[in-house]
Parts: sequence; structure tokens; C-alpha cells
Amino acid sequence: MSCRVKICGITNVEDALMACHYGADALGFVFYAKSPRYVSPEMANDIVSQLPPFVTPVALFVDADSSLIDSVLKGCSRWLIQFHGNESESECLFYQRPYVKALRVKQGDDVAALVDRYPSASAMLLDAYKEGVPGGTGELFDWSIIPARLSKPIILAGGLTPSNVKQAIHQVSPYAVDVSGGVELAKGIKSEPKVQEFINGAKCG
Repeated sequence: MSCRVKICGITNVEDALMACHYGADALGFVFYAKSPRYVSPEMANDIVSQLPPFVTPVALFVDADSSLIDSVLKGCSRWLIQFHGNESESECLFYQRPYVKALRVKQGDDVAALVDRYPSASAMLLDAYKEGVPGGTGELFDWSIIPARLSKPIILAGGLTPSNVKQAIHQVSPYAVDVSGGVELAKGIKSEPKVQEFINGAKCG
């Protein structure tokens, strides 16, 4: 089965349409003000309005106020939510939208138990743990701590690049892979050759 691909940290329409052209299944938009890839709700919704069909826009929040989340969601019915903070399952369910819950995992974690805390999630995203950083570290984690069978589809993130995505998929067999910094020229600006190589590696490797 072909692995699905999410290109995260989209900040402009040119990168969004370029990623779609090469076969991205989902695009991530970061609504976390401390991130260099932050984009305003207005800008993000303008970009999403120009996306082709069958591409899922993903709204990434980190322990966000409901007013911010509402300001994004009201702009478009296509949004899938990604909660990347310490949100409980009840907080994730509050907005009555499909959601992905991100977990920052490290050696010694019971990944299966962490995943089971969110039975209502559409999928779980596994990212590298780094103290004080909610995500987007660009760092790998030990994929061997991921159990072979989990109760939810897994989206693998953290330090993925065009050079290691095939190995990651071979080892983990995730439902999808998620990349941001690994396909950039600069923070928030994507490299067309890297995006193309990454997606080809994920889908044809």
C-alpha cells in the first residue's frame, strides 16, 4: 500500500500548490505563534480555498485558545485538526471535527498506552520528544519503540528527509509520513526538488 504524505509548515500558496502537484495527500498549517512557520488564520484559509480536491488541509494547534481554533475552523469546512500540545481527549472532541493527536515519544514510553488514551482520534502522530519544544524539532527518535500493532493508524514524523523516508516506511510501515524542515530551503519555505524527492520516496520506494 502506498504511504500517504503530509507536507507541514505551509506558509504560502506557491508551496501548497507545488506540493499538491507532486502528490501530497495533506498539507499542514501551523497556528502556533512561537513557530517560525506560523501562518495567520486568514492567510491559511485563503490558501486552502485554492487547493484542489482530495487534498486535506490540517490545522496544527498547541494548547490553543478556543477563539483561535474557532477563527480557523469557521473559514473552511475542510479542516482536519492536529492537536500537538497537552490536550486531553475531551478537549480534542470539543470542536466536533475529525482530529489527529500528536505524541512526542522517547525511550521508555509505553507508546501503545499513550495511543489508547485517544480512542476517538482519526490517527496518532508520533514525533520526537525534546524538552520544552512542542514539535518541529527536525530530530529523529528510535523507531524501534513503536509497537508493530497499535489501535490507531500512525503518522510518523520527526527528522524525516528525502534520504531516510524509504527506510522509515520500511521499518515502521506507517499509515502516513509527515515532513516539514526536511524539505525546506529555509524555515517555512519549501524546496521543490526536496518535496518531489520526498513524496516519490514515500510513494514509490
